[in-house]
Amino acid sequence: MSESDRVIFSGYRRPSLESGDYEIGVSQQVSLDGVPFGVTRAFTVSGDRFTLPPSAIREVFPPAGSLGDHSDVLPHIVLDRPTLPWERDVLPHGGSSGDRPPWLALLVFSADESPVPAVVTLGALGAGPALFPAVTLERHQAAGDQATVIDVPSELLRTLLPSYDELRHLAHVRSGDGPDAALVVAGRLPAPGVSTVVHLVSLEGRFSVTADGRTEFGFGDPGSLVRLVTLANWRFACVDESQTFSRMVYDLGSDRGTFRLPRSGEPRADAFLDQGFVPARHHLRQGARGVAWYRGPLTTGPMDGGPVTPVRDPDALLRFHPEVGMFDVGYAAAWQLGRLLVLSSGDTATGLYRWRRRRAQSRRRRERDDYPLAVPDIDDALPRGVLDWLAALARLEGVPLAYLVPDERLLPVETIRFFGVDQQWVRHLVDGAYSVGRLSRADAELDAADPLPLAYTPVTGALIRSDIVSGYPGLLVDAYADAAGTRPLPSPRTARLTPDILLCLFDGVLARLDLHRSPESRHFAVELSEDEKSFTKALRPAGDDDAPATSRTRRLPLGPLRTVPVGGLVSAMCDALGVVMEEFTAGDFAVQMVETSERVTFLA
Repeated sequence: MSESDRVIFSGYRRPSLESGDYEIGVSQQVSLDGVPFGVTRAFTVSGDRFTLPPSAIREVFPPAGSLGDHSDVLPHIVLDRPTLPWERDVLPHGGSSGDRPPWLALLVFSADESPVPAVVTLGALGAGPALFPAVTLERHQAAGDQATVIDVPSELLRTLLPSYDELRHLAHVRSGDGPDAALVVAGRLPAPGVSTVVHLVSLEGRFSVTADGRTEFGFGDPGSLVRLVTLANWRFACVDESQTFSRMVYDLGSDRGTFRLPRSGEPRADAFLDQGFVPARHHLRQGARGVAWYRGPLTTGPMDGGPVTPVRDPDALLRFHPEVGMFDVGYAAAWQLGRLLVLSSGDTATGLYRWRRRRAQSRRRRERDDYPLAVPDIDDALPRGVLDWLAALARLEGVPLAYLVPDERLLPVETIRFFGVDQQWVRHLVDGAYSVGRLSRADAELDAADPLPLAYTPVTGALIRSDIVSGYPGLLVDAYADAAGTRPLPSPRTARLTPDILLCLFDGVLARLDLHRSPESRHFAVELSEDEKSFTKALRPAGDDDAPATSRTRRLPLGPLRTVPVGGLVSAMCDALGVVMEEFTAGDFAVQMVETSERVTFLA
């Protein structure tokens, strides 16, 4: 397993200060008069309680809107703040201690069971027929604030909701290459062939300790409704086996297309199409209209013709091809785009113009040896902010998608396209931005004599247009200079241009590309029997989430409505591994439940 795939599972992470109202007091006594002085101040740790911002959710699995066959997978949600599931208590007044269960849980509903969410005010949470305990609002909350709720039949909730002890094993923290994250896992398998809705619900203060010492949820009387605050929800369906991650990634390369349009049958046009050009509308300065050839920075292979001559207007870069009677406007468009982008960045354009003035003043002063006054030197170094902006532009940051993919047919839906970067196009793009304040031929000659300190090394990359991009935010891309995958390539930029288009650039010539999910987002799954009424789970040696299985749990029956008996599964794991159940944490459970990372390789 590579270091990029290494992940650490922790049972829980408690916050330094839990959500709630606090008081802090300070006292002081001076020995001269002996009169003590003290002051008390109140403050609130206002953690999430009745709502959850979308930014707090990093990823869900199965992806929202997915149609893949996930009937053997336990849905999960990845939360950006690793302490979130343990910031509140499921017992009233914070009665839990030690390794307490999370206050968040995932409930899985089939479409015919799914309750309809409703928006109510906090003051009305306990109103109506549905059971909801009295709520004490915190200092920053008001009765008029809103929350989204679902009313669930008591008997259905008894079946779906894990027990107090089972909840402990259904949330954990994962640490990998990226920021740490908390995961909350459901305890029910989605039903095949139907739509499924998953709700992240709050269980704050909903459990209580009975007279005989058991900790139970307040379900109310049979036939009643129980109200739950829902903080997030998403929908998917288990209907198509081809919609799994590995199958969708594999299918990206099925057409084996290249980053160019198909041939037209006209030899003179095909000579341009084969090089990646596309026909584009061309508006001339005199008002005439025509069709010209355009090619952006992404080509069928890396290109670089060396340094370019600074110009003062884009017309100098138009190239006319008399054999077809058409202009090539690619480099002219790059220059004009660079100029427009820098002018839209006011601070960069201003900084560049002022630097030009300082450079000119410094040059004139050096040319005069008889200057009568002693004056300080003029700083004629290009400002770091300007240079950083131009370097980002050289990575194609800010370049609109239409300039990168000028024709949609270059990048069909559910495809991957490999390309090389035309560094001549990039050089003209940067020169257009650098041209601000270049007014005369002398200015252009001075720019040619004083080139920008930017390196233009060979760059290749890939464009992916697929539901994989939007459905799997944790998608990772690894590039290599050899087919064996021993020489990794650095990536100066990886960016989502649209929700379903991913751009990846690599320094060097790409030979192999691997796509896989981040280790933090790998899912839980079980092995179902043919009749899908029982299951088992292959087990790894303790502490290695990517090691091959060395043992297996005994076969366990699924609970009602395809619920997984988490307590029974934990017990079976402990028996098979020979460990003490009291020492088996949520992190240990996650190591056994997580699936091996799927990796699909493309040879460019």
